[in-house]
Amino acid sequence: MQFDKDLESEHRELFLQARDFLLSFEGIVETKKERITTYSNAKGGVCHMRTMPHGIDFGFLKGAKMEDRLGLLTGKGKAIRVLPQTELDKEAVEYYLEQAIKINSEK
Repeated sequence: MQFDKDLESEHRELFLQARDFLLSFEGIVETKKERITTYSNAKGGVCHMRTMPHGIDFGFLKGAKMEDRLGLLTGKGKAIRVLPQTELDKEAVEYYLEQAIKINSEK
């Protein structure tokens, strides 16, 4: 399971810090899947998170619809945008997470 691999990663502490931060948002729940750990609310999926060689990645499921005034998102796909982190930037994560939650509420 990916969650177990994340806990065994050299970036374990960053992963756990980011996990706690995500779960501090009202209504966010965690789902541990075989290949990824996802975070959602009552309106649907918000993001996923996993450790990477550089640190962690947040994958925002509807990231292509998000404003990126910070210029930190990567990816060119039809839906997902990724926020790579080598250390947790709570302000940036909150900026993108709040947009993702808002997009979900507009369903």
